Amino acid sequence: MNFSSDTSAPAHPNVLAALARVNTGNEASYGGDSVTARLRGQLAELFETEDFDFWMTASGTASNALALSCFCPSIGAVLCHDAAHIAIDERGAPEFFSGGGKLQLLAGTGGKIGADTLAAALAQIDYGFVHQTPAHVLSLTNLTESGTAYSVAEVTDLAAKAHGAGLVVHLDGARFGNALVATGASPAEMSWKAGVDVLTFGLTKTGAMGCEIIMLFGKAREKWGELKARAKRSGHMPPKMRYLAAQAEAMLDGGLWLDLAGRANKAALKLAATLMAQPGVHLVTKPGGNEVFARLPEGLAETLTAAGAKFYPWPDGSHRFVCSWATQDDEISAVATAMG
Repeated sequence: MNFSSDTSAPAHPNVLAALARVNTGNEASYGGDSVTARLRGQLAELFETEDFDFWMTASGTASNALALSCFCPSIGAVLCHDAAHIAIDERGAPEFFSGGGKLQLLAGTGGKIGADTLAAALAQIDYGFVHQTPAHVLSLTNLTESGTAYSVAEVTDLAAKAHGAGLVVHLDGARFGNALVATGASPAEMSWKAGVDVLTFGLTKTGAMGCEIIMLFGKAREKWGELKARAKRSGHMPPKMRYLAAQAEAMLDGGLWLDLAGRANKAALKLAATLMAQPGVHLVTKPGGNEVFARLPEGLAETLTAAGAKFYPWPDGSHRFVCSWATQDDEISAVATAMG
């Protein structure tokens, strides 16, 4: 009954098999290998464009921080939700990588930044006012940290507003696959077609061993050289890039990553229904992916923990349960049994 995080799940067997397949012979270093070259073709097909550059890291924090540092100067700011992963779970990495860039936090229900809230923040930007830290980037998260999903229309609207104010749009897609399955959108529709300039495309939480892809679309490609330089400087230029590319190749092959995300989403819905069957349990929001946020009656958290369930208390007083591609029906059944 491990619902602590989707990062607790094992890597999918196809990923391990792919790593074994590329573990032969000699290949060029730092992304110059044949596996990374093949991956570019897969990404072009997946995102329906050739107008992109990409870089890979082993963690979402590294990808987010590297991506944001290319677009937020040390004297600038990033607009993001006050519960965004970059704000509460990355130990100041975006600020560190950007050399002092500030995160400007915006409120919003369900982990989403509202259109009016964003418009108000954009209206206050004054690049000529020396006492202000003006925003240069809007960062969205999909799935959000509250387990909800932005629709394509919502991302498009927010991106258009940000672009109108001269900002670059970043999307933290650590659970990108879960958001796509939940909304029925395609990768292209939820990224560059919606106005996203830079995407951190996460595969680790979906079933890879450790693989995150920074995608630069369109005009954002002008930062390609800087991205590589910052990756090298910060120690995120993997010499044997083919092992990251092999993971991505296996996950994308045949749409495995979306199948696994769908499996996790379905498990979350089943877990939510199981929890809701217990008197006194209330969902904070309807699950929009593979996370369940529930308010538990007194003593239930302790009962579940004593039975071996792993999950986290959340700052708002609820508890977070995360399902993965590997979540089994018997784990959910065990939750029902533990609740009595």
